[in-house]
Amino acid sequence: MRKLLAIIGREWRAYFLSPLAYVILTAFMFLNGLIFSRIVAFLSAPGGPRERFLSLLFTNTFFWIFTLFIVPILTMRLLAEERRSGTLEVLLTSPVSETAVVLGKFLGALGFYLVLWAPSLLFVLAIRSRTDVDLGAVAAGYLGIALLGAYFLAIGTFASAVTKNQILAAILAFAMLIPVFSVGLFESGADPSRQSIIGYLNLWDHMDEFARGVVDTRRLVYYLSGTAFFLLLAATVLSAKKETP
Repeated sequence: MRKLLAIIGREWRAYFLSPLAYVILTAFMFLNGLIFSRIVAFLSAPGGPRERFLSLLFTNTFFWIFTLFIVPILTMRLLAEERRSGTLEVLLTSPVSETAVVLGKFLGALGFYLVLWAPSLLFVLAIRSRTDVDLGAVAAGYLGIALLGAYFLAIGTFASAVTKNQILAAILAFAMLIPVFSVGLFESGADPSRQSIIGYLNLWDHMDEFARGVVDTRRLVYYLSGTAFFLLLAATVLSAKKETP
């Protein structure tokens, strides 16, 4: 556990000592603030559906676009930079397993991802001061954000494990995320026999459910198993490269 925490702390220092981290944080806060102001204007109109606040905050188009771009940026250096600089070999020859290395890197990125979302709690508090907000739905919405982020970051971590080039790692992560994100768009035109399968993979519907306070165990299984699968793949890649002379 101590070694795992050391790796996580090392990742956090790498993030917060880098100017890129503050650029990302500033851009994320600016876009979220802009989205929040638009949502407030929409809900403040006569007859505005105030109960849709959380749904609009967590399922708007900008949220998806920004997430698809931010995850590759956060994960591209996790293992690719370590391999390029040669420090990964040193790390793997120390008494620490490949699984611990991957998990530590992943948790460091996940922690930073959650920090990005922390200021948005102020938006929820601002709305709650004016109207009733279901705190259960708020908790479910942020649970969805965490699960989705973990799943996407695990994919990015795997992409970073297979190449030494950070840019290639970012491109590969983005290329892998696009079909995962887009599969739900084909649900409406699919055969009835396939709709249930596509619906199970439809991230848009998942986030809408979380924003409404619905926590379906099938969604938990999907995100947790997907996250574990890609982290296992990343650890397997590291193990194979460690054994390669």
